[in-house]
Amino acid sequence: MSGLTMTKSSGNVFVDLGFNTDEAQNLLLRSQTMMAVANWYEASGLTQATAAKALGITQPRLNQVLRGRINEFSLDALVNMATRAGMRVGLTIKPAPRVKTVIATAAGGARKRAGKQQAAA
Repeated sequence: MSGLTMTKSSGNVFVDLGFNTDEAQNLLLRSQTMMAVANWYEASGLTQATAAKALGITQPRLNQVLRGRINEFSLDALVNMATRAGMRVGLTIKPAPRVKTVIATAAGGARKRAGKQQAAA
């Protein structure tokens, strides 16, 4: 190729865009939840006003979801909307790949061990 370089993704577009790991993970969860709510709305056939009422929000707030205004919503608020839309929301927590964990020993000391690498879900 002519001078093009490709960089492998980290698996989180927000990390790839330069956000710190904590913020990138929160943004990823919020964006996934926003997309689920937007998809529900599109499939529902409801007007924005009717859908907003079903979600327990105002029509202008629903419009912000549909326009991807991610900074306007907490993860809690988005989870509440998804639940009101009849979705089951879950969160999977697992050790990050290549993270060292500290294990307390009975003698009161600590020892380090490498975390196990997890398969991509």
